[in-house]
Amino acid sequence: MQACRSCSGHDLQEVLSLGEMPPANALPTASQLDDEEARYPLEVVMCTGCTLLQLTESPPPDELFVDYAYFSSRSTPMVDHARALVNEVMDERRLGPNDLVIEVASNDGYLLRHYRDLGVKVLGIDPAENVVEVAVAAGIPTRVAFFTSSLADELRSEGLTASVVHANNVLAHVPDINDFVAGVARILSDDGVFVVETPYVRDLIEKLEFDTIYHEHVFYYSLHSVMELFARNGLSVVDVKRIGIHGGSLRLRATPIKRAIKVGNSVAMMLRQEKDLGIDDPSFYSDFAHRVDGLLDELRVFLGERRDQGRRIAGYGAAAKGTVLLNALGIGTETIEFVVDETPYKQGRFIPGVRIPIVGPGALLTQMPDDVLIFAWNFADAIIEKEAAYRARGGVFLLPVPTPRVVTG
Repeated sequence: MQACRSCSGHDLQEVLSLGEMPPANALPTASQLDDEEARYPLEVVMCTGCTLLQLTESPPPDELFVDYAYFSSRSTPMVDHARALVNEVMDERRLGPNDLVIEVASNDGYLLRHYRDLGVKVLGIDPAENVVEVAVAAGIPTRVAFFTSSLADELRSEGLTASVVHANNVLAHVPDINDFVAGVARILSDDGVFVVETPYVRDLIEKLEFDTIYHEHVFYYSLHSVMELFARNGLSVVDVKRIGIHGGSLRLRATPIKRAIKVGNSVAMMLRQEKDLGIDDPSFYSDFAHRVDGLLDELRVFLGERRDQGRRIAGYGAAAKGTVLLNALGIGTETIEFVVDETPYKQGRFIPGVRIPIVGPGALLTQMPDDVLIFAWNFADAIIEKEAAYRARGGVFLLPVPTPRVVTG
């Protein structure tokens, strides 16, 4: 990559390199274990022009998203989070049957179904046929497509404009991000609002969440960098707040610039916080790679000592974070016997690169490993509560970041 994907700037400073890795959600089946896996560099740089962190290389989107392993409705915390967000927007906007809500990267309809149940028209857009089939079967109108400005023009030509466009955890995924945001600006009605959730780069750095860096996540946003991107493409950020989902995210609201709505105090306050912290300066990221190396060394020792004590270790959550962590550690079934995941699509497959088998959660009680390392740490509380029977029989949960530790209490 020769230039920033957002502002086209050429001064790109390296932040972290994790070497070559397979796509994190490309879970091979048993029949594919002898096939050579595709691997791509996993390197993050910062553009000093617009301050945006981004990958230097990403696989073609259709390799990552056309057959997708993540079904949002399988996660109770995600469904609860979506319901609360919909209720919040409904309280603010008072949407009715004449309003249209579009969600980009709508997955299996986990969010839009709440609008539908309240009598609001909905349309999902998602490139993954397998998850769209689930959405359509649940009664959520959904198109199989990547969202682009051309698709936005096509929708407008059909007479469609949106009162609300949602984009939860997709703003980081789109290599041609200017085209994506321009498309949102085109499909919004004049008084429409764009509601965005995206992981916050401050949490990534401060909490050492390096395992959230993978090929699907092309970008890592600050408020500063997202505001520049939006303004360039006709949108104005009018409100922002930090939320805890996925280890720390931003929830933004943006409206068409021509609407001239008053910008909330939250925007100025967060920009000032970022300035004071130095988030827009390369020095903020200068020791991140060193801290990641230290954590990996610490985790290798932590797991190795427990294994050498004769303790059997499993993993929980065949999440992308687990793929990154295990490949960065360079450990496989000699340390982690298996990984449990409640998504049927993932069961019977293997973690990319390290080829650890993925099984259903019932294996915790039938196999009773001594320790379970939670890869889906963003849902750790829900996982521990759900698997209370395992813990009651003496099972121990471990967490990998920001420091390896045994879960107590």
